[in-house]
Amino acid sequence: MTEVQMESSDAAEEGDLSLNYYSESCPRAEDIVKEEVAKLYHKHGNTAVSWVRNLFHDCMVKSCDASLLLKTTNSIISEQTSQRSFGMRNFKYITTIKDALERECPKTVSCADIVALSAREGVLWLGGPYIPMKTGRRDSKESHVDMVENSIPNHNESISLVLSRFQSVGIDTEGTVALLGAHSVGRVHCVNLVGRLYPTIDPTIDPACGEYLRGRCPTPNPDPNEVSYSRNDRETPMVIDNMYYQNLLKNRGLLLVDQQLTSDPTTSPFVELMAANNSYFHERFASALLLLSENNPLTIDQGEIRKDCRFVNAD
Repeated sequence: MTEVQMESSDAAEEGDLSLNYYSESCPRAEDIVKEEVAKLYHKHGNTAVSWVRNLFHDCMVKSCDASLLLKTTNSIISEQTSQRSFGMRNFKYITTIKDALERECPKTVSCADIVALSAREGVLWLGGPYIPMKTGRRDSKESHVDMVENSIPNHNESISLVLSRFQSVGIDTEGTVALLGAHSVGRVHCVNLVGRLYPTIDPTIDPACGEYLRGRCPTPNPDPNEVSYSRNDRETPMVIDNMYYQNLLKNRGLLLVDQQLTSDPTTSPFVELMAANNSYFHERFASALLLLSENNPLTIDQGEIRKDCRFVNAD
């Protein structure tokens, strides 16, 4: 994979996000994130999927401001308590990355930028494209838990609602179809699958696939605390590739939102294009994820640089 090198001279005006934002204040910042993500990937491969999901869940809710990472305290209710955050994990390893950065450059690199940079590296470890993430975000001092359910689409909502959610953060139909391609990695808990499997298998699912999924999820009432799941993509389960779209064309989409992409006339042409051309999918995925990563960031005198990503700084 060829990495795209872009100089800070191309950066936006002062006050906006820019490439190589930490070139003077913490020259090794991006290298440290890269090194820590690599070490974590070799110990726990699923962390790469978590980094990508973190970006989506943080940036879709008001701002790319690391509000997702805040833990519940006396004054804050964590976004992680929302049902939309079901199955999210590996937050503790954000602390591992942050600690390494604090040792090098105390109180300098924001948690919001860690979310963005770790997602960039996670995509690479998952065989996806290099994305030239800008930096310079600052961290929120509050949780946006009350906005989560109206910002992040649920897996069983209509495709028109899903498209409108992404449109609200500036991502068009093509970009939405590309971002849903992140479902080519990771897994789906049976809690989110059984609605299509019981009492009868959804007729829009390929019959053999439906029987396989019932084997993975043998009860209509799975325990949400048990690790019962199916891989999103059985062929290349840890690679961000266009197998996701090829599976959709064979009626093997796991979630209702996935399979709707083939039946909606505004999205189905993009599914076919991406199924046929992995490079085209990677290009559209990279540009859409980059756009999402720049949604309404806090900069300059807004927010703060958290010392611990789990808590706002003490006054």
